[in-house]
Amino acid sequence: MARLLITGGAGFIGSAVVRLAIARGYEVVNLDALTYAACLDNLASVADHPRYRFVRADLRDRAALDAALATHRPDAIMHLAAESHVDRSIDGPGAFVETNITGTYNLLEATRGYWQAAGRPGGFRFHHVSTDEVYGSLGPGGRFTETTPYDPRSPYAASKAASDHLVSAWHETYGLPVVLSNCSNNYGPFQFPEKLIPVVILNALAGRPLPVYGAGLNVRDWLYVEDHADALLRVLEAGALGRSYNIGGENEARNIDIVQKICALLDERRPAARPHSALITHVADRPGHDRRYAIDPARIRAELGWRPSVTLDAGLAMTVDWYLAHEDWWRKLKARAGVGERLGVAV
Repeated sequence: MARLLITGGAGFIGSAVVRLAIARGYEVVNLDALTYAACLDNLASVADHPRYRFVRADLRDRAALDAALATHRPDAIMHLAAESHVDRSIDGPGAFVETNITGTYNLLEATRGYWQAAGRPGGFRFHHVSTDEVYGSLGPGGRFTETTPYDPRSPYAASKAASDHLVSAWHETYGLPVVLSNCSNNYGPFQFPEKLIPVVILNALAGRPLPVYGAGLNVRDWLYVEDHADALLRVLEAGALGRSYNIGGENEARNIDIVQKICALLDERRPAARPHSALITHVADRPGHDRRYAIDPARIRAELGWRPSVTLDAGLAMTVDWYLAHEDWWRKLKARAGVGERLGVAV
């Protein structure tokens, strides 16, 4: 039975991976600093499982990383811990440099020391999880492939691009057995209420304005989080060493269309005096807002036999239903300092 150490396992995507890995028979060690967007309630279903362990540690604390690896001796590491909100990176880029770049460096060095001391076991893997935002912005045509040149356009994207390069360099220079993946926009249950889809759902329920940046014409490829978790385990288990894999949902949509779809779902489930779409409010755009992201998933489909299983309409319906059924979960997070405030305008 393989033991998997997951960094950032109390976050949105990380907790989905933890839950799935436990269901598939892994032993899981969740290493998380429990910063503002983390939530251990995401893991209530596995918290008492005999194959689950939690370690509170910060990527910026090298000694804590060394101790966690020495104590738990994982067979593989999946690195998801990161500062990940573009708007927050505009207001406070320092935290993104410290966690995403320096933190990844610390984890790579701790992992290299652990792997070398263990005799460089052939089955060991370090899986670095990243974003399609490292590639920059697309025009109306084309899609990102694994060979698309990096062109990050926000502090968040730049910090993730730097961490990707560090991981690749540690593979080439030191032989560390790594795989990498870059995903499109995730959505689904347990997403922290500062990203587009939960913001729209929760504002609509409260009768508050639904903020749409600019004209809402920015296009994203939407990936249901549980599909992403499945793909991440596939890459970890079967990806070629040193190889990167783009993981997309094959569900491109404009932001305004996402908002309209959510409004229609809420009109059915929670009818109000007027359609929820009447709450849509166009606001000043985010600085440097990338126009379009789209992933070409040909490599992961051809090499690993993976493709998404959830359509956008089905995923949005499941997501809306989850938030309607889990008010206790999101009300706790909405009460945290700064949640719900407009960020990313301090330029």
